[in-house]
Amino acid sequence: MSHRKANSGSSPRRTLLKRMDQAVVATLGLAALVAVGVYCLVHGGISGRLIEIDRSSPQTTSFQIDINQADWPEFSVLPEIGETLARRIVESRAVEGPFADLEQLRRVRGIGPKTLERIKPYLRPLPPSGTVAGQ
Repeated sequence: MSHRKANSGSSPRRTLLKRMDQAVVATLGLAALVAVGVYCLVHGGISGRLIEIDRSSPQTTSFQIDINQADWPEFSVLPEIGETLARRIVESRAVEGPFADLEQLRRVRGIGPKTLERIKPYLRPLPPSGTVAGQ
């Protein structure tokens, strides 16, 4: 006779929770499920409306960067400017000096007239060349 057969009939099966604890957990679970259902119904479930988070107005952000101070990660978020082109812009500025106006960005290989027009709204205007101290 095996050890398992001898013990199978002699002791009751042990459970993680007692029967009363199981009833309490089941009741709490059912109450949570009912609460979620009521919340969905109140917030437009039956009428087909979207839940509040979906009804919020879209948020837009705008930003401008200074082409003579921005580092490559800031340039890389501009439309059609990836990491490689962003690094070229910063390298050009380091080698050839600061940009006197936005049009000088075209000296960077990969920036043509179309690309420049697309990124201009994101570039902070530069002061006229004679108004900056030291120029």
